[in-house]
Amino acid sequence: MINFKELSKKYKTPLYVYDFENIKKNYLELKDAFKARKSLVCYAVKANSNLSVLKLLAELEAGADCVSMGEVKRAMYAGIPKYKIIFSGVGKRDDEIEEAILRDILMINIESEAEFDRVELIAAKLEKSARISIRVNPDIDAKTHPYISTGLNENKFGVDTENAKKLYIRAKNSNYIEPVGIHFHIGSQLTDLKPIEEASSIVASMLRQLKVLDIDIKFFDIGGGIGIKYEDEETIKPYDYAQAVLATLKGTDVTVVCEPGRYIVGNSGYFLTSVLYEKENSSKRFVVVDGGMNDLLRPSLYKAYHAIEAVNAKGKTSKCDVVGPVCESGDFFAKDVELPKLKNGDLLVIKSAGAYGFTMSSNYNSRGRAAEVAIEEGNDRLIRRRENFEDLIRLEKEYL
Repeated sequence: MINFKELSKKYKTPLYVYDFENIKKNYLELKDAFKARKSLVCYAVKANSNLSVLKLLAELEAGADCVSMGEVKRAMYAGIPKYKIIFSGVGKRDDEIEEAILRDILMINIESEAEFDRVELIAAKLEKSARISIRVNPDIDAKTHPYISTGLNENKFGVDTENAKKLYIRAKNSNYIEPVGIHFHIGSQLTDLKPIEEASSIVASMLRQLKVLDIDIKFFDIGGGIGIKYEDEETIKPYDYAQAVLATLKGTDVTVVCEPGRYIVGNSGYFLTSVLYEKENSSKRFVVVDGGMNDLLRPSLYKAYHAIEAVNAKGKTSKCDVVGPVCESGDFFAKDVELPKLKNGDLLVIKSAGAYGFTMSSNYNSRGRAAEVAIEEGNDRLIRRRENFEDLIRLEKEYL
């Protein structure tokens, strides 16, 4: 059991706490699910990019799925080898594409014909060959929140199947593009296996068509998105996930790549925030805390549910909104949640905060970002100190 009260005294609040043993367990569970085939688990750095988290996964032989050159550099700095790094994302700048080619990473994931043109042009200028995959948009409804659905034609991601095929033929005939992978990713927080199976079947069919055209695809990248339990979701078991995908690949010889983020770190993280006071307006009860939407944006952005526990507070519960100090009506962690009467200094633990928590945080209202702490083998250690005012003005003060 993690002693949240002691951690809050030692490191203050707001505070992120990560259970490294659980991160390790989740990663190994998923890796083991794909052991029947050649496979590579590339952790989605966007979920939680703390260097200590990345170093832990590097030691477990994970790869990295990155959506910016900053994430590529983080992954390499933490010890993830270049040949296990994929550079994805819709809008890559020319300088990022150039650096990715020069760093000789595993592959650049291309999302449009226009991007293909830029990669080919830059590779030609460098007189180097760029290894690529193409993100195929299979037009499958992932049945998830519309903000994190990515596999429909109405979404900005990927290339439809017919245009993807044309790009692969272009790549085969290019002197500067080497097509080594095929990729799809239909969305995040997926709890229904059927859309994944359907998408995999469509893309596996294209893989076979490319083989007939003598286009030697080595990596079948199924993206990430496997969901976790925030409230009462029925989640997908890793073994079932792997079997559904592998069933579509019979008769092929490819390395299966998956890109989990939330699944590995989501339920391994907690956000600690202290109660400042309670207030009531008319018939509405508010619990005001020292953490804000700048620290944990998901409830405000997605109306996402996070379970909240009041540590050591007992007594009759009543409905309340848990809100922060940021000057926005959207600054809340929960609405109409049942909590006991709380006083100054009481501690709340917001659960399932390991993914898209700190990485989406900001300095809005000139608030320093929270500290991050790792729990490993029963010991706690600081893995990112709390930002102070000097951190906030460091890049500005010399220009006064």
